[in-house]
Formats: sequence, C-alpha cells, structure tokens
Amino acid sequence: MSGGVDSSVAAALLLGQGFDVVGVHLVLSHGVRGTDARGNQTERSVADVQAVCRQLGIRFIALDRARQFQCNVIEPFASEYRAGRTPNPCVLCNQRIKFAALLDTASELGAEHIATGHYARVEHPTSEGRHLLKRASDTQQDQSYFLFSLSQEALRRAVFPLGAFQKDNVRALARDLKLPTAEREESQEICFVPDNDYGGFLVRAGLVQKHRGEIVTTDGRVLGYHDGVEFFTVGQRRGLRIAAARPLYVLELDPARNRVIVGYAEELERRNLTATHCNWVAFESPPQMFDATVKIRYQHPGANAIVKCPSSQEASVCFHEPQRAVTPGQACVFYQGDLLLGGGWIA
Repeated sequence: MSGGVDSSVAAALLLGQGFDVVGVHLVLSHGVRGTDARGNQTERSVADVQAVCRQLGIRFIALDRARQFQCNVIEPFASEYRAGRTPNPCVLCNQRIKFAALLDTASELGAEHIATGHYARVEHPTSEGRHLLKRASDTQQDQSYFLFSLSQEALRRAVFPLGAFQKDNVRALARDLKLPTAEREESQEICFVPDNDYGGFLVRAGLVQKHRGEIVTTDGRVLGYHDGVEFFTVGQRRGLRIAAARPLYVLELDPARNRVIVGYAEELERRNLTATHCNWVAFESPPQMFDATVKIRYQHPGANAIVKCPSSQEASVCFHEPQRAVTPGQACVFYQGDLLLGGGWIA
C-alpha cells in the first residue's frame, strides 16, 4: 500500500470479498527526500497507509527496503543515463523490490496471494498452463506495460483488484468508503524524482557530475556544447540551447565521446529495433516469428510489427510503419489484443 487511492481501494475491495488482508508499506528512502509531486512531505504516505489500515481494521506492516531500492533501482537508473540510455525504473522496481518484498512477506505470513493497486488483469489456468497478464479494462490507466518482467510465480500468486475498474469508479468508491486517501492526486512522475527533474536528482545525489561535451550534427559539425549526455534522451527538443532555422531533436547519444547528436524530426523515425533480456509471459519460449502490437514506451499507443526471436533472450522488431524516437534503455512490450506476450529492453 503506497498511500494512494488505488492501493487503498484495492485493500477495501479484497476485504469486502472476504479475504484476510494485511497492508504492507515499503519504506524506500531514509532521510528527507523533500516533497512529493503534490507538494506534501513524503512521510505523509506512511501516515495515510496507517490511517487506511486503521479504518479498514487490517494489520499494517512497514518493510524497510531502502538499501535494496538504492542498489537495484536508483544505481542502475544512474548507470543507464551514464551509458547514454534512458531507463525505466518502474519496471525494475516492480520486479526487484515490490513483488519480491510481497512474495517474501506472504511466505512468512502464510498468505496465499499478493495484491497491488496496479491497473492490469491476471488470468490463471484452470489446470496446468501459464498464468497470463492482460491489459486493464480502463485502457487509459492500464499498467501492464510495467509488469512484463514478472515471473510465473509472481503472477500465480498475484491479484489485481482494480483490473476491471474504471479510474473514476475507483475514486467514487474511495469517497463512498470515506477513505483518507480518496482525494489524493495522482502523480505521473518517477517516485524518487518528484519534480520530474531527473538530471537535477542525479547531480544532487552525487550519481553524475557535469562534464562539458559537444552537440553535433550527424556529419560531425559542432553546433554547441552541453553538460553531459546523462541529461539528454532520444527525441528531446528542449534544453539544447541552439539557434537553428528548424527545431532540432536528439537523435543519438555517444557516451564514449560525450557527444549529443542532433537532427530534424523526420530523422527520428526508425523501422527496426532489437530488444534484449526478454521475459516471456504467454509462452515459455517464443515462436521464431509472430505478429504483435509493440509498445516502445508507456505513453506509446503501440504499433503493428513483425517480431523475430533468434533466441529466447532477444527479439528483433520490424514495424509496419516507422516509429518516432525509438529509445535505447526503454522497455519494449509485445501484445496481441489485450494479452501481454512478453517484453524486453531496447538495445
């Protein structure tokens, strides 16, 4: 339970269905992180979870996972930016922190299931077979993209109470139940970068240092200078501080030479990508070739493509139509309809 409306309503729904519910809150930071995206002190989340648990009459547990979060999420986050890639820490956090902690705690408590407030659906086989992950009914809120790396064991025990709900209905339920989190606003930013200034966070945390480099065209012509490739991502337009007749965008990052390569919008389009470190949900080993709708970032609507798998760890994607800003380091997730087939990391 994060202290938000979704996990609060998820707990209430499970309680109403007759489950014996325990509310688990993960402490992911020690010391002051400043304020969250709503301008409140971050400690408020713990108080909100405790208040919801008291109102629902369920047990509250706080788990200290700050060290694991630093090692498994924040440090890889910084390392990816230093390598000229754009990371997606939420996928790693779900796999390595949230579901890992919930599975361990469930085993200690003798609990059969783990539940979260994610908008996604899980389908369990009636006998032998794979546990499947599907998009939520509310397509605008669907978070299955962030869950592609979950293991079959995690999915076997997973319950997503909000998978069939619309967000407006969840908010209305929270008000009807008079939950303390009913009016909590939603945050779209990375939880440990509440002001959405990831570059500033990396510098303040001492994870990167500014180092002057060149902004160049594809043919090597120097247009200006920057403070480090860590502060840029493919497709970025703002912050280049270059005067040009047409808008310029980041096409590529060269960490070895600390160079930012820029060009025009049409040069951002790519028809192909390679994804590595794949995890397959719908099958144990992927077919050598299949059709899929492929999402290359969370807000991407998905695009039709042919996917070829030379191995279970790698996927080669050829889009029917070129896609803009294919970004190394981002998650690449494969769907057929509502069914999530699997995913990997854009290399």
